[in-house]
Amino acid sequence: MFGEASHVSTGTLRNSFERRTVLIGGLQTGLGVLLAVRMGWIGVVQNAKYTTASESNRVNLTLIPPRRGLILDRNNVPVAANRSDYRVDLIPERVADVDKTIAELGQLLALGPDVQRDLRDKMDKARGFQPVEVASGLNWDAFAAVSVRLPDMPGVIAQRGFSRWYETGPSVGHLIGYVGPASADDYEKDKNPLLITPGFKIGKDGLEKDFETMLRGVPGARRAEVTASGKVVRDLEMREDVPGGVLKLTVNAQLQDYAARRIGLESAAVVVIDVHTGEILTMTSMPSYDPNTFSDGIGRIEWKMLNEDDHIPLLNKSVRGLYPPGSTMKPMATLALQTHGIDPEERVSCPGGYRLGNRFFRCDAVHGSVDMRTAIERSCNTYFWSMSHRVGYDVIAPMAKLLGLGQEFDLPGTRQRYGTIPDAAWKMRRYKQEWTAADSLNASIGQGYVSVSPLQLAVMTARIASGKNLVPSLLFGKIKPPGPALPFTAEQLAVTHEGMFRVVNGSGTAGGSKLKVGNITMSGKTGTAQVRRLTARGGGGAWKSRDHSLFVCFAPSDAPKYAMAVVVEHGTFGARAAAPIARDVMTFLFDPAAALDTLHTLEKQWGGTPAQRMQAKYRAFAAQYGSSAPKVGNDEAVAQAITSADASQAAVDTTTINTDAERGEASAAPPIPSPEAAATATPTPVPVPAATPVTGPTP
Repeated sequence: MFGEASHVSTGTLRNSFERRTVLIGGLQTGLGVLLAVRMGWIGVVQNAKYTTASESNRVNLTLIPPRRGLILDRNNVPVAANRSDYRVDLIPERVADVDKTIAELGQLLALGPDVQRDLRDKMDKARGFQPVEVASGLNWDAFAAVSVRLPDMPGVIAQRGFSRWYETGPSVGHLIGYVGPASADDYEKDKNPLLITPGFKIGKDGLEKDFETMLRGVPGARRAEVTASGKVVRDLEMREDVPGGVLKLTVNAQLQDYAARRIGLESAAVVVIDVHTGEILTMTSMPSYDPNTFSDGIGRIEWKMLNEDDHIPLLNKSVRGLYPPGSTMKPMATLALQTHGIDPEERVSCPGGYRLGNRFFRCDAVHGSVDMRTAIERSCNTYFWSMSHRVGYDVIAPMAKLLGLGQEFDLPGTRQRYGTIPDAAWKMRRYKQEWTAADSLNASIGQGYVSVSPLQLAVMTARIASGKNLVPSLLFGKIKPPGPALPFTAEQLAVTHEGMFRVVNGSGTAGGSKLKVGNITMSGKTGTAQVRRLTARGGGGAWKSRDHSLFVCFAPSDAPKYAMAVVVEHGTFGARAAAPIARDVMTFLFDPAAALDTLHTLEKQWGGTPAQRMQAKYRAFAAQYGSSAPKVGNDEAVAQAITSADASQAAVDTTTINTDAERGEASAAPPIPSPEAAATATPTPVPVPAATPVTGPTP
């Protein structure tokens, strides 16, 4: 049975083989048909797709960052330009070993430990293909040294391009703003591949940010044939970039730089306005940051320098710094008094102060009998207290607002602060307290709750000088029409002008700051804004306890062309710090050579230009804090730092002053006259009566 069951005939084998052959043949045929259909689909239907993919393996398409639009001054001098340079960037996604790559680049480019640490910080914050700038502005030797090592350093890109360049550096930091690489958050909001193109930067602050769309331009592109490893064989096609639009400003770049440098070691702001048009010729705040170094990304050492500087370099003092205007308000007050019936020839006796009830508001000297012009010239507080008490502070506050104080102006790239021109309603809203007669006296001479910006003071001075309701402008060719006519006559203006003329050219408080330019004269008004009660007014105590120094002016006196406001934080008396700066800046407008001679002499004493002093300070900080400087935050952290700087400045310039002025505490010693004023007048100390004393700020 076993033999019979296992027997297989020839026919059976033949039939089995034929079935297998048919099955295998069918499978082969089906597979062939499937492959043919697939090849047809790829070759015909998806031909374009795979042709493109093949071409992309052979051809590399690279975006070329557009050249950013120029920012020019009124004379077509570049304030922000583009500089052709060699640069090196890192692409985080392609870097195999971050520490090793940065160390190699450090050797090739002679990067210090602080710079290498900053690079690691930037790599930690970067995402994907977002480029990180290693260095720009390289010379050919350094660029070539990196280029020959590129095959051994994946993720490193060396290329020639354009970078943003600010010729005068920190002089225009607050005016222009700065650019920087797009952050990961920027890319998440706008998936534009240009944002992750090495070398491309966007506006981060100021005018650079406000006019980003206009200044950005259109990128170019390059098609090049490459090998499998990415090496360029030949260029196939090039499309040039389209530069961004040109932004032209009303500022004078040379004047801007001079004013910034002339501020020297002070913490100050200078604003100059064309009296005929309202155009801003200079809007300077120092100390500042250098937008050239900001554009590379802020490093740890620079961040520590900026945050620990009590002069607050991140604060644009010209539009965001708020200060009591002090006696610089007095010319405005004379116009208010005249429009409400006060005869400028009427005289007031100044015995060294003014009594209000059982309080005695102390003037800075015994001025004797003074009229309106003399009150401006000698900055007699008693005159203005007496007159403001007669007509009421409600006469003065509206005039202050009409002349630009406490106002915000339509100027791009600025984040202004209004300040305060107080009144009874304001005090009730703010402090839930009634307005007092003492408040009126303090506010009438620019103390108490009053706070304004240097820009507002410059606008006020321009309107007083011209008699026109000028509106400031910053964009060239877009002069803004004046507002409604101001409510005073030429005769009333003449009284105020004469008083301001005497301040500088008579026996006034700024006699040491006369212009020495031919027969051109300058008219002005000093101001000293009390910061807190001192044993000696003006310069006693630590820097932050000293009074602010202010000066407003216009020139020429007989035919005003330029108006200016200078505020020096904690600069003591107006005649001592602010007036000399204004004199030299005004001199530059009429005799640049003479003004530069003065500046060069001063800068030798100060340690060089602002940029040179910043470099020296950086080296000192790097030597001291090279391994311990704090890590820099992102863009939001920088913005927060600027906001914090504003808040701290406001606390010094308003809250403390308001409290002391409200208490009406008197100085225990007579004021110290400035050297310039001492040459022309000798203030006489006045004994404080037995009644409760109240101080009035000095000019």
